[in-house]
Amino acid sequence: MDFLLQGIREAWHLLLDSSVYVLFGILVSGLLRVFLSPNSVAAHLGQGRFRPVFKAALLGIPLPLCSCGVLPAAAGLRRQGANRGATAAFLISTPESGVDSIAITWALLDPIMTVARPLAAFTTATAAGIAENLFRSPGTATDPVPDLRCPVDGCCDGTDCPPHAHARHHTFFEKARAGLRFALTDVWGDIASWFFVGLLLAGLITALVPEEVMGRFLGGGVTSMLLMLAVGIPLYVCATASTPIAASLILKGVSPGAALVFLLAGPATNVTSLTVLVGILGKRATAIYLAMIALFAVLFGLAVDQVYTVLGFSARAMLGQAAEWVPPWAQGVGAAVLLLLSVKPLSKSLWAKVRLAGAIVGGDPEARRRAEGPARGNPGCDRTDCRCASGPHDAKPSAER
Repeated sequence: MDFLLQGIREAWHLLLDSSVYVLFGILVSGLLRVFLSPNSVAAHLGQGRFRPVFKAALLGIPLPLCSCGVLPAAAGLRRQGANRGATAAFLISTPESGVDSIAITWALLDPIMTVARPLAAFTTATAAGIAENLFRSPGTATDPVPDLRCPVDGCCDGTDCPPHAHARHHTFFEKARAGLRFALTDVWGDIASWFFVGLLLAGLITALVPEEVMGRFLGGGVTSMLLMLAVGIPLYVCATASTPIAASLILKGVSPGAALVFLLAGPATNVTSLTVLVGILGKRATAIYLAMIALFAVLFGLAVDQVYTVLGFSARAMLGQAAEWVPPWAQGVGAAVLLLLSVKPLSKSLWAKVRLAGAIVGGDPEARRRAEGPARGNPGCDRTDCRCASGPHDAKPSAER
């Protein structure tokens, strides 16, 4: 029982350190949803083998989508004419990075990791996208059809009103309000449960795992990178939730390079999403996707360890220094706000799991289908207006949302 209390205390300290940065990240992500929609730039991702890949990789860096949430977005880009290389680049850079995960990396880790994470995501995504476009026949080009629906309130379907006319429908403040609403409901609702699971795991690792064990097996070198890769690839964890886990691993003696491998491989892959990727990109493209993530995660892990060695920095000593910039009262307020915002999504997630467990115990397939919700084709998604990689499910017209 003592170790459990110690783990909860460590998790609480991590929450205090990261709360303000997480709030900043989700607020920015909500504004990006309104002012920068991935569907609105699909027209740039269709023609060419190189330029669309660079654009898709850059587009994915700030977007706060996990390996589950990025699948329907990528499927939409693909349907609108994005080529396979651009789609692969978007699928890698988006879950590996994001304004929310960059902010919490700054809070819980250090400046080197904050720069290395999006840089590695962009490089990996670009290499995978170019490889996909180079090692396939050009095929028949398709003209992309951008999705021009209004992201504020669905007032315009993008067909009956041209974009230049719709641009005058909403003021800046209306768009900002819609972005704020999206950030506090959809964005945080999608990652809240995983974030707190990550905090608890990080607290338990800090309280339970002996330092000599981590240092012996994951203290650096290629073997450490490969072991962390084997852990990260099948695991489902979003970029934000993986950060406190990485911080606790470094605190226990894991090399920063091995922690970076976990930060790159964990959010970008999981067993369930890989099966969906086969349907979106095909088996060969999925193999290239996995190979590039593994290769560049290990290479960047080794490079980051070398950077710390050359500069003479200790990752453990630098851990969480940015959090010290935030006064204690602001940390407390930020933690309280996050907890209040999390009541609804956490209770909703818990109730869904209780219903699913009851359906499984009862042995009723139809009850299980209802308990799993409308998004059973897209793990982690429970929104009735979502368009998953397997196709739209219970989707309402945009004007009704």
